[in-house]
Amino acid sequence: MMHPFDLRLDVLAQVYSEGRYTPREVITTLRERALALNPEFNAFIYVLTPAELEPYLAALEEADPASLPLYGIPFAIKDNIDLAGVETTAACPAFAYRAQDDATIVAQLIALGAVPIGKTNLDQFATGLNGTRSPYGLCRNSVHADYPSGGSSAGSSLAVALGITSFALGTDTAGSGRVPASLNNLVGLKATKGLISTAGVVPACRTLDCVTFFTATAAEASRLLALTAVQDPRDAYSRANPSWNGIQAFGAPEPGFRFGIPDTLEFLGCAESEALFNAAKMRLIALGGVPEIIDFSPFLAAAKLLYDGPWVAERYHVAGKLIEQQPDAVLPVIRDVLQKAPSTDAVAAFDAQYKLQHYKMQCDAILAGVSCVLTPTYPRPVTLAELAAEPVKRNSDLGVYTNFMNLLDYAAVAVPAGVMANGLPSGVTLFGRAFTDQYLLGLADALQRTQPLALPGGREMCTEAPATSATHDKMAIVVCGAHLDGLALNSQLRQRGATLQKATRSAPHYQLYALADGKRPGMVRTLAQGAAIAVEVWDVPHSEVGSFLAGIPAPLGLGKIELEDGRWLTGFICEEYGLQNARDITEFGGWRAWLASSKE
Repeated sequence: MMHPFDLRLDVLAQVYSEGRYTPREVITTLRERALALNPEFNAFIYVLTPAELEPYLAALEEADPASLPLYGIPFAIKDNIDLAGVETTAACPAFAYRAQDDATIVAQLIALGAVPIGKTNLDQFATGLNGTRSPYGLCRNSVHADYPSGGSSAGSSLAVALGITSFALGTDTAGSGRVPASLNNLVGLKATKGLISTAGVVPACRTLDCVTFFTATAAEASRLLALTAVQDPRDAYSRANPSWNGIQAFGAPEPGFRFGIPDTLEFLGCAESEALFNAAKMRLIALGGVPEIIDFSPFLAAAKLLYDGPWVAERYHVAGKLIEQQPDAVLPVIRDVLQKAPSTDAVAAFDAQYKLQHYKMQCDAILAGVSCVLTPTYPRPVTLAELAAEPVKRNSDLGVYTNFMNLLDYAAVAVPAGVMANGLPSGVTLFGRAFTDQYLLGLADALQRTQPLALPGGREMCTEAPATSATHDKMAIVVCGAHLDGLALNSQLRQRGATLQKATRSAPHYQLYALADGKRPGMVRTLAQGAAIAVEVWDVPHSEVGSFLAGIPAPLGLGKIELEDGRWLTGFICEEYGLQNARDITEFGGWRAWLASSKE
């Protein structure tokens, strides 16, 4: 059965505002669709009854739609996340408990007007990347019956891909919010650890767990993140979202951004996966990206710690007591994964922490020189038959490019990359430094627009691109004098972790002066007798901009400078009073040329 609703956030909001449908009509129809499809896909462990939905629908009928950003938007909840009054099972009936309160993220979404449809299936205790490790039935792929949905957030990906909900909540410790997204033609946002509260979530590894969003588009994930990234006192691992990572950071990428490509790429013999990845790389280049080969070995080394190290013991922290008391209540494959946990001691735990910190130092240094890294989401898809024959090995194959992400504290977005010859969707992942989530979503949005793929329900993606530019955790600052690369004050930038973006010129509307002390230039905008001045653009971490500004002596300061490419960026300007006894050196075209001439 199909329904007439386009479930994208903006489209559904428009439908409601025009009175074409009511939330009650939409939610009732979608509930019926969930029940009709569940025997085939096993997407839901529990679908809310009409009586359980009634309080949400009645509240909306009393509310002003304009006051609720997610008015009447249907969503699904992975069944390791609490919904008050409903059992949380973590796909283990013997573990199940009736939740007394909503998880923080669920409470946020309901307060914004969203309506929960049900609790979705998962690999038991969120341990797995395939979606077949559940006593509630395996989750097949939304498109191809011979493949899994991916996991552990299996049912959540299916709820969106099958057109049952607008978005869904998943969790991600080792890739559970990204692998299912790429296998089902969705965007999967694994935000920076702590940005979305995990209060009310059954832990897999509490120090690593993230709540994730599955959406049809990157723009929708951006909006949801902006609405919910709030520090939560209920969650000791919650973190405040820096101002630079707000909704204003979502936009189109500026040409010239550098993106990393791993020096060693593994596709496990799948030529189609490799071709789709290379096509995504070429689309990033067409968007103005500059690829840089990076050493990927420390990332892969960190990934091995997740299951070879003491983090398996952290997983045991939740399921261990049940395994000891009722071993048959836990699936054999999950017991096998966790069996070595009890023998892990504190010495091994600290040893692994030391190794991880060493890898993180290396990886952070690599990421400092690029805006993001592009990887496959997984080397190749695996079939249900392969998973049945070799459940641990084939599950591990899916995690090659995902397992390191939370250990190293990075943000990541899985984005559709195309379709294989057999119709199976494939995806790639963009990842970057913590708190660059909205920037990554902007790049993901641009990638989606370069190769429009059918959205759930056969809808077409809107072609209107954002009018703003994507920004991240570094601020572009234009320098024209002693801060230029190699000159006397350049160390003030480098000591703050700044990196040179490009050498360029201003728009032809400036005059350059050598100030009275002879050590500094003053750059002044003019409408007459102006010229283009040689400048450099440096990317300075936002956290360091304040101290940099505080150290700039009068009459200089930071203002807006127009570049020859039309952009207006923050840069050095001079107050008019500082030009007293200054020499006009505009004719030299820049401070370097002036210095060279003065030495002749």
